Amino acid sequence: MFDNLVESKVHKDDLARKGSFLLGTVAIYTLIIVVILGVWVSYQVNNLEPLDYELLAELDTPVTPVQAEPEPEEIEKPQPTTTEQEVATRTELVASADTPTAVPKEVSAVASKVPSVPPGGAVLGTRNTNPSAATGPVGTGGTGSGGPVVPSGPPAAAPPPPPPPPKPTPTPVPKNTVVSGGVLNGKAISKPAPPYPPNAKAVRASGTVVVQILVSETGSVLSATAVSGHPLLRGPAAAAAKQARFSPTLLSGQPVRVNGTITYNFRLE
Repeated sequence: MFDNLVESKVHKDDLARKGSFLLGTVAIYTLIIVVILGVWVSYQVNNLEPLDYELLAELDTPVTPVQAEPEPEEIEKPQPTTTEQEVATRTELVASADTPTAVPKEVSAVASKVPSVPPGGAVLGTRNTNPSAATGPVGTGGTGSGGPVVPSGPPAAAPPPPPPPPKPTPTPVPKNTVVSGGVLNGKAISKPAPPYPPNAKAVRASGTVVVQILVSETGSVLSATAVSGHPLLRGPAAAAAKQARFSPTLLSGQPVRVNGTITYNFRLE
């Protein structure tokens, strides 16, 4: 019995000692935490920036509400007016049989499905209508009211063709115009041979004689002058040259005079 009492007292003292140790440990940790919090709060207070009083003043200023702009009023557009059609419309302009003077574009044995143009005329459109039918607004698509009005009478006569342009008038050539023709032997129509003079044969004179001639507009020789050759042969050569005939030379369509030469060869047999 005494042993139990001793053991109970020892156990009670052990519990009291453990409780005191636990309370002391809690108190120490609490103090440490309080000290750390105090140091942190002090640090934050020392590092705070000064207040911006201007910003505070702006924040205190009342904000004026922005008024919304009034929406523009819609302008009513004028509605197109409708008028009654006064001219007939046709998909194809077919002349009436009452106007025999109007010639059709093509002849066919099949009757046309398009009605003929009425006496009041018609315009091209997308459908065939008469003036009494209302076709809706004037100028809208499908009515053809903007096309040309075709009269029902005979078509107007076509204007006469313009006259042909006048032919260019050739520039007139002055009279007595003389052109150079060079050697005219090949242009001669008639070239009589000169006689061989007996005195030239006696002295055995021979060779080529060149005669300068002037041919008229009609081809006759107006003048002939020997310019080279044996003296005894020049006379007969010039006389024969005056009897020669040439084809007329034309300049701009008009005959002119020609200045050239003609040659004769004298040979002893």
